[in-house]
Formats: sequence, structure tokens, C-alpha cells
Amino acid sequence: MPKAPSIQMQDFLVRQPAFTGEPATADFYLDIARRLAVCLTQCELSEVLNPSVIKRTALNLTDYLQDIVADGGLWRSFVEANRKMHGRTVPFYNVGPEYVDYELNIEDVRFLVWYSVAMLSEEHRDLYPLDKGLMRMADEAFALLEGVYDDAPLPEDWRLTLGLDLKDPEDKDRIYSLGHWLFLSSYLLTPAFALDLMEIVSDPAMTKEDGSEYLQRRLESAMMENPTGPLALYYTEWLCLLMEGKLPDLMPKVNKEDAEPHPYYSAFVKATDGKRIAYFSSYDEMNRFFIEGMGWEAGKEHLSMAKGASDYILLVNPEKGMLMARGIARCIADPDNPLYDSGYAREHAFELLTMRGLCPGDLLQFIFEHDWLPDAVFPGTDDKNTVAENRDFIARCYLQQYYRGD
Repeated sequence: MPKAPSIQMQDFLVRQPAFTGEPATADFYLDIARRLAVCLTQCELSEVLNPSVIKRTALNLTDYLQDIVADGGLWRSFVEANRKMHGRTVPFYNVGPEYVDYELNIEDVRFLVWYSVAMLSEEHRDLYPLDKGLMRMADEAFALLEGVYDDAPLPEDWRLTLGLDLKDPEDKDRIYSLGHWLFLSSYLLTPAFALDLMEIVSDPAMTKEDGSEYLQRRLESAMMENPTGPLALYYTEWLCLLMEGKLPDLMPKVNKEDAEPHPYYSAFVKATDGKRIAYFSSYDEMNRFFIEGMGWEAGKEHLSMAKGASDYILLVNPEKGMLMARGIARCIADPDNPLYDSGYAREHAFELLTMRGLCPGDLLQFIFEHDWLPDAVFPGTDDKNTVAENRDFIARCYLQQYYRGD
């Protein structure tokens, strides 16, 4: 078995919400993190994981323990939001009669181990949540946590919103600090930001100016503008959940009164006998539709930047106009889609939920509304139900702003 990664006090402290030095309970919880690292390393799955993933997973589980011991509210907020949004307590795992809200639960630990590994390990990003090795690792971690849970001291720094009022101007600075910690350091939100962070630090601009200042600006911008966490909620939405126990309205409000539909929409639905979606095997076929169906200029290659691909999809929206996707039409089980290929979809449909930029968010939501992605499975499995029952969560968790962004 590989050697367990080392976890130092500083590794533990930089993840704590208060940033006020070393809390009185630090030694106790640091010891838990170190024991978890050893426990996770002894599991078979650890042989294919980078030690840094094991280390982060151990720290995430330790912070989850602190959160529920203190009833800090972050895990509570996630559970309540997931129930409202998806009708289940935690993604993927059906809770049993022994599940106790906001206390230590095996289903919580299983989810957090999956989430940590899938978000932090590039090689195992598509890890099946019911993978036997993953389940064994999570169950071993739960047994360790269960053994210390009743004796765990209250970590006072985890009373995250104590004395804070979202509407009080005097609390503005403390609320901002809380949001900064949630986005960039917390066990629940930060793992989903890993891919964004990788893109930021690999930006060539990092080497063209003061890297630390550029990084700070990019991080601040991402925090204020991008969704994050397993539910891909925005900074203000997480704060609202945590401080007021409310899930904001996640659907954009559109004033449809007296609004004229987008001209592309009107021409499109007229050409397709009222359908909002159309499929084309080639660019030339799609371009003919633009000219003959929508009345665009004849003899011209429209949207020529899209040439060189195949299996095109066009979708129109009365407010936003038209969007296009390439290379994915064979995955869409629309009865009117002549390009649908169930064998191809069996291998590639899951990518629409996990590969950023492959399928526009509006199109993916339209597909979900019509149940046109029945073949999507975690790679290496035949389990269609797990994806079907958790498809919105999967898309949110993996795609983030590529699913929620306008």
C-alpha cells in the first residue's frame, strides 16, 4: 500500500473559516484528518489516486465533521437545497431509516468521498458513485468518524453565521469574508472550483505580469460572477441559503408581456412546422436550411466558423434567439431526430453532462425536459437509472457556469 500523505497544521488551518490563529480544537481535528489519510490510503482505490486527492479528501471529511458537530449550517444548507431542487437528501444515495438530519450519516460520507475524488482527480473525474472500491473507502472513513463523533469537541469557529445579518450594512465585511471562505476554502464548495482554478493558473497571462496580483483578480472575479459548489449556485445564493435558509428563485424572470419573439425564432418555427429544434448531418445541409428555410442570403456560407464538424443541432428560444451545437446529435433520442444512434449514445451521451462547452446549457435543459438522453451512463456501467435520477445535479456539479450561465 502507498504511504499516507502528510497533513501539517498549516494544511488544516488554511481551510478553517475564522482565520484567527489556531483554535483550541485544532489538535483534535488535525489528528482526525491524519487518521483519515491513513485510513483512506489503506483502501484499494487509493492505489490509483494521487496522494494530493487522498489528502484533500481526508481534510474535506474532517471539515464536514466540524460542520455537523457545530451545526455550522453549510451541510444543512446543501441538504435542504438538494431536497428542494431534486427531491432527495443527497445525490446518488438513497437514505435509510437510520439517517438523521444534519448529523453524521454514512450516505453523507459516501457522497463527500465521491465528490472529492471526482472533482479533484482528473483521471477519475467520471468515477461511478456506486463503484465498489469507492463505497468501501467511504464506509471505512465513516467507521472512523463514527468512533469519534460522540466525543468530538465543539469547533467554535464553525458557527459560520452567528451574529450576522445579511441585510445589516455593518456586517458587510464579515459577510464578504464568509463568502470568500465558502468559495475558495470550504470543503463543500471549493472542490467544484478545481477545474476553473486550473484554467486560471494555466492562463499565459499569469507569466506576463505580476502572477499573484493577476491570480487574485481572477479569483475575485470568479467568486462574484461564477456559480460553484456541487449545486452550482452563485455566491449570493449560497449566502442566502446559509444565512436565511432560503433557496432563491433559480429561474430567470422574463417579462413576456407584449414582447415580440426573436426574429430567428419566428422564422425557425415557421420553417419547421412549429418545432423548436432541428438536426443536420452536415454543414451544407444546415446552411441550406438557413437559406431556404429561414430566408437568409442565398449563395453565402452562413456561420462558416462551424464548418468541419457533423451532427449539428439548432435550437431556438423566443427570447434568446438561436443556438447551435456540433457533434452530439447522435446522442439525442428525439423521435424526430433522424441522426439518433443508440449505440453511439451509449458511449458518448454522458459527455453532454460532464464536458464543458460540448452542449449549451439551454439545449441540455431542453433535452432533459423531454427525456431525450436515456442512454447516458457513468463510463463502464450499464446503470441508466443513476444518471436519469440525478441528471440535473450531475450537470450542475460538472458543468457549473456552462450549465447555469446565460
